[in-house]
Amino acid sequence: MECLTSVPFCTQDLLPPSQANLGLVFPSGPRSPSIAPMERVFKMVQTLVSYWHTVENEGVNLQAVHASLLGWLGPLPVWARMPNLTQKELQSDLANFRAEGAASHRRRPIHVLFIHRDADVIDSCLEELKKARFTVSADFVLNLAQCTERLHSQVFDVVIAEYPSPSWKGQQALQLLHQTVREIPLLFVTTAMGTQSIAQVTADGAFDYVERDHLAQLPMAVRRVLNEKRLRAELEEAGKALRHSQSLYRALVENPAYGICRCDASGMFLDVNQAFLAMLGYETKEELLAANRVSQIVLDLGQGKPLPGNSPESVRIEPVEKEWQRKNGTILKARLSGRGVSNEHGDFVGYEIIAVDITEQRALEDHLRRQALSDSLTGLANHRRLFEVLHSEICRSKRTEREFSLLLLDLDGLKEINDRFGHLAGNRALCRLAQTMTDCCRSVDTAARQGGDEFALVLPETGAAAATLVARRICDLLTKDTEEPPLSVSVGVASYPKDAETVGTLLYAADMALYAMKDKLARAARAGQAP
Repeated sequence: MECLTSVPFCTQDLLPPSQANLGLVFPSGPRSPSIAPMERVFKMVQTLVSYWHTVENEGVNLQAVHASLLGWLGPLPVWARMPNLTQKELQSDLANFRAEGAASHRRRPIHVLFIHRDADVIDSCLEELKKARFTVSADFVLNLAQCTERLHSQVFDVVIAEYPSPSWKGQQALQLLHQTVREIPLLFVTTAMGTQSIAQVTADGAFDYVERDHLAQLPMAVRRVLNEKRLRAELEEAGKALRHSQSLYRALVENPAYGICRCDASGMFLDVNQAFLAMLGYETKEELLAANRVSQIVLDLGQGKPLPGNSPESVRIEPVEKEWQRKNGTILKARLSGRGVSNEHGDFVGYEIIAVDITEQRALEDHLRRQALSDSLTGLANHRRLFEVLHSEICRSKRTEREFSLLLLDLDGLKEINDRFGHLAGNRALCRLAQTMTDCCRSVDTAARQGGDEFALVLPETGAAAATLVARRICDLLTKDTEEPPLSVSVGVASYPKDAETVGTLLYAADMALYAMKDKLARAARAGQAP
């Protein structure tokens, strides 16, 4: 049966107060002599190593632990019977272990400023720091004025000052010293007489002190104040990051261009910002909630709960455009994006959605699109749109094997109208012809102005005979128009695939038919004027 041996590593000289009642228990091995003594010893060492990893940040005095361990091992019979080589190996392992633990506290050199009149005390402090494996560079001054000057010219990691000192006495003087060193950790080396008085003024934690008779505690105190400085710096950085995050959040929530809403897993609104209310035309959040717009606004996004094993953040609403109805009945076009939200336990609880009003943007885009594909004077399709329609109709005709026709119209005498009545009258004539063509069109037909006085009309699923009837109707309507000056047009008709097989040849065939009609009208006019 294995026995346990307790080792009293629990004296106040070895451990800080938080560990004052802690001891180590080592397996001393079975009472049977069949177990090798070395196995028990190495188990003890392994237990000690584990113990060190547990309390290495608590400021254990490694030298005292080492001495106590050797003192405990020495009297054991098994230790006495070990060969010398084995004892040396074990001692070497313990020494390496102590160096390894201390190495974690000498990651970088420290620069110390001493405000002290006694050189022996300074040497003792440096010696204790070096024993603790600190790499120290030091400087010293005698009074507060020299300290202020030195701090302006150099950077120090810690300031160690004597107390009591002729340069400062009482709480106000200590506060002045603390303001002088600013953010640099401040330690006092006190005498027995000064310990009680400085303990009263350091109760707020602004300073720390080490008694002169216990300078072995100095490395622990230095390590503690440096850790506190690092923690304060990390806390300050975290505070800056938090304030920056809060400012970004406020800038987003208060931005009038972004509507933000938060809803639960069922789609019920939990919170909305003012921009979201303004988009939908509501005055208050309560009014929006009372309108019961949840199913229309949120649930139609098609989002569900995250799949098992996935985080709520995996539920993302990719940018999507939705049309909502405002309170006044008008249409709001919004671009939505968002993500799932989890609580502190990681459970899915709802969505956060950002909405951007793009109604005016889409209206402007539609307007620009119409301008790019329409004639600015007449409002009909321009030549670019005409070519797109002809190409589309040819593709459809190939699929359906149904013909379509193209009318080309030329406004007669536009130059004479401009010369006699002015360009405004000429523009008005072009608009009158455009309106007449529109009146004769079906919804599937496309009326276009190619440029100048030339117009075109695309008639899907219409043969040449029916297209000729449409041309006559346009001519008749212009003849019946009583507005001055009177208008007339020449018309050419071509059909696909009877007259052409491409856009270019179709336009050419209609153009030839147009000029043939013009030539016919010109011959008829000359014949009527002949004597």
